[in-house]
Amino acid sequence: MKPTVKLGEATTPEGAVLTLLEHDGNYFLMADGAQLMTSFAHGSEDELARLGCAPFRQVRQPRVLIGGLGLGFTLAAACAALPQKRARLVVAELVPEVVAWNRGPLRHLHAGLWDDPRVEVREAEVGALLRKSGPDYHAILLDTDNGPEAFTGDANEALYTLEGLRTAHRALKEGGLLAVWSAVDDKSFERRLRKTGFEVARETVPAAHKGKRHRRHTIWLARKGRYQSQHKR
Repeated sequence: MKPTVKLGEATTPEGAVLTLLEHDGNYFLMADGAQLMTSFAHGSEDELARLGCAPFRQVRQPRVLIGGLGLGFTLAAACAALPQKRARLVVAELVPEVVAWNRGPLRHLHAGLWDDPRVEVREAEVGALLRKSGPDYHAILLDTDNGPEAFTGDANEALYTLEGLRTAHRALKEGGLLAVWSAVDDKSFERRLRKTGFEVARETVPAAHKGKRHRRHTIWLARKGRYQSQHKR
């Protein structure tokens, strides 16, 4: 039996312990012992980026903000979804060690990602960046924690409150799209999105491209304007 290897450990500003593990070529990011994400099952993270970026494929200079780096799958999929040379993809990651892991032991997962001049990583809380933004972004992709039911800190949870959603709304360009990943459905969160003034569509997508494909995650697509589904059924 192959051993599980701990590659790194970090503590978030609010005290949660993040651990990066490797087992048999797969990587796992844990928060206080609970699994946040894995390199084996990232289908819904890929879909978050594809669905969130698809409406802006014809925009000459799309600007995207991604909340949460994780294992890099959302960022990599967003880069693939928007091939424009003048696209700009900003990812906000609160924990410096997560950035270091992606540039180090996880670098091989996404060939060329960290050489892409369109990518900018900011070691900051995504809510802080949103509060400082005007209507700057075509798309905002939130892939933080476990979705609206955050369990690693108040800063993540605040993103999904009415005030947090109003802040995201202000940071979007007219016609912009807020895409939110969640491990579970949450009707109260969907109501908050609508109350904020978004037009909302909800997609359920496979959690993984392989393995247990019956397990599904939820993605909300909230737009200043009318949204047309881009989901591959």
